[in-house]
Amino acid sequence: MLATYAKAQLTGLKPDTLSDDLESGKIVHFPECPIDLPSAEDLEFLRQEMPKHLASKNISFHPEAGKIIGIKGSPDVIDRTQRILKEHNGRVQAFLTRTMPTLTKDWLVGTASFRPLQEKGRDLSAHASNELVHVDAGAYGATHGDGIIRFFVNVNPAEDRVWVTKGAFPDLYRRYAAQAGILPNNGGTDMDEGVLDKLRTGVANGLAAVIPPAKFIDSSPYDRAMRRFHNFMKDSPAFQSTPDGHQEFRFKPFQAWMVFTDRVSHACLSGQHAFADTFVVRLGSCRLPAMAPINILKSKPA
Repeated sequence: MLATYAKAQLTGLKPDTLSDDLESGKIVHFPECPIDLPSAEDLEFLRQEMPKHLASKNISFHPEAGKIIGIKGSPDVIDRTQRILKEHNGRVQAFLTRTMPTLTKDWLVGTASFRPLQEKGRDLSAHASNELVHVDAGAYGATHGDGIIRFFVNVNPAEDRVWVTKGAFPDLYRRYAAQAGILPNNGGTDMDEGVLDKLRTGVANGLAAVIPPAKFIDSSPYDRAMRRFHNFMKDSPAFQSTPDGHQEFRFKPFQAWMVFTDRVSHACLSGQHAFADTFVVRLGSCRLPAMAPINILKSKPA
């Protein structure tokens, strides 16, 4: 499941190599971060100051609104944090558009986040916890069947970031869709959007340009099915404890990795100080559309 590329390999790759890996349900891993990181001074500022100024689960810059949320503090602190996240996101964008030109066509650039707290033992509800294995749903509002890619960098200078997975969506759907209530005979996989869905999307998109969290009021039949699957995973002790498909990965300091977080189940068991940049890629830009969750949900189960 881990596809690892040394920095020297990247210049010789074919344009769709990394994107095909992602679409196939792999975690693409870079032992050496392939982009320049913020300065040592800026990284230390984030590590030292952000735990003090966190106002929500994460600190996130929303490029569509030009605003940063999840942070409290003086204007100087807020402005410096926004600048760091915005500049880092620009470097991630440049790398991804250069190495994955097909998949990134017409994409939506989502949030640029910093995760300042130790993931292990955070006092979060089950549905918000990063420690429980899940697939993402509603991570950047409704996607209507488009895919969610996240690009992570561990910027802790001493501690690994520990991830686990229980497999990719196709196998998880085959094994657990009935229990989660998203098989066709459970009335959960009609992906056609109605008038109310379209109206809600229009309102949410308009408000999000001014109030970024407004995007989370958007929904669609696909996104509701994915949310049910997400919640089933997190609410099921049997699923969390099963050894089926279980793999663990340790991402060392200053390593980077990216993954379709709606196609690959994952949890972060421990680690502190990481960047997470989110991008929504269009279903029409995918070279392997049969692997997309929306098309699996539409298909008849085997």
